[in-house]
Amino acid sequence: MPDRIRLDGKVAVVTGAAGVIGSATIRLLAERGARIVAVDRRGADLKTAVKDLPASAEALTVEADVTREDEVADYVRAAVDKFGTVDVFYNNAGIEGDIKPIWEYSLESFRKVIDVNVVGVFLGMKHVLPVMLKQNKGSIINTASIAGLMGSPKIAVYSASKHAVIGLTKTASWECTGTGVRVNCVCPGMIDSRMLSTILQGRSGGNEPPPMDRIVDRIPARRLGQASEAAIVAFLASDDASYVSGSHYTVDGGRTAA
Repeated sequence: MPDRIRLDGKVAVVTGAAGVIGSATIRLLAERGARIVAVDRRGADLKTAVKDLPASAEALTVEADVTREDEVADYVRAAVDKFGTVDVFYNNAGIEGDIKPIWEYSLESFRKVIDVNVVGVFLGMKHVLPVMLKQNKGSIINTASIAGLMGSPKIAVYSASKHAVIGLTKTASWECTGTGVRVNCVCPGMIDSRMLSTILQGRSGGNEPPPMDRIVDRIPARRLGQASEAAIVAFLASDDASYVSGSHYTVDGGRTAA
């Protein structure tokens, strides 16, 4: 059966678009007909991420730091100036921070993680929501994590930031009551990525991380997830999800089922 989830003509703004998940998602959204505004701090990587998108994506790249309100306002303004609106906002930029126990964590590193993962998500919604509320429609999808649903050693600050993203998502959904604007979040599990490798290496104390079979043994799917498995974002972005708001969706191969 052909996939019927289409995003033809929708304008999708994606932050963290040069990362593994972000670049996979802009490809997915573009293949389903969306026009893309790709946002990231890394200009060269951003250009690589959009290089092979279909021409119909009309891809616009914007270099921006999601922790700076003026730059967040600029990427929203750039999207509206080019396309006239924002239909979909994938609020995805994030960092893992240091991998160490709380008592070794510096206040500077703590604030950096919170700044990117929480303040960045807040600022994105702050500036995108007025655009969507004015047109009385739109879908915001925030990237949280299964770390926002459970505790996990040596990533307490990352975990706290992702708990906060889920809280922001649920509250924003309530604040959009009676409008056509929906706010949800996705909670990826163990995705094959640089971030996962960094976390595993940090937990091993600089030694070789445990064999991959020991890691995937804790996942009912018995494998790592792939960034390309982002169809839930396309669903939440689409009109098929018109009755879905205030929810968090795990994409974790069953890891949090236990």
